[in-house]
Amino acid sequence: MVTVDTSAFVAALNRDDPNHDRAITVLKADRGPLLLPTGILAEVAYFVERGFGAKALIAWLDDVEAGVYRLDCGDDDIPRVRTLVARYADMPLGLADAVVIACAERNGGRVLTFDLRHFGVVAREGRIDVIP
Repeated sequence: MVTVDTSAFVAALNRDDPNHDRAITVLKADRGPLLLPTGILAEVAYFVERGFGAKALIAWLDDVEAGVYRLDCGDDDIPRVRTLVARYADMPLGLADAVVIACAERNGGRVLTFDLRHFGVVAREGRIDVIP
């Protein structure tokens, strides 16, 4: 299983992004379910719509609706999210990244992200693995 961060969705949609090809490769690989934490839906939608317009947002929502990504609600993650936000307040880690990390921790630890500034710090502590 791979938990997908907002940066991976944005890179996959933007052909000019230096990480575009890597994002597409991982998203299309048969590695089991691609997990989409529901806590980042609004963040992803914001960046997709702002950067690529309503048509791209609708296409992304079509993929979500079709089950390309398995939605993960993380109903019991709030204590861990709170701990992560407090632990990394000096970065700041933020809610969206903490939600992705908590989801990944429960589901094998693999995170598709290109945000190494935040996720790289947490990965060095051994609780998640950043891919690709």
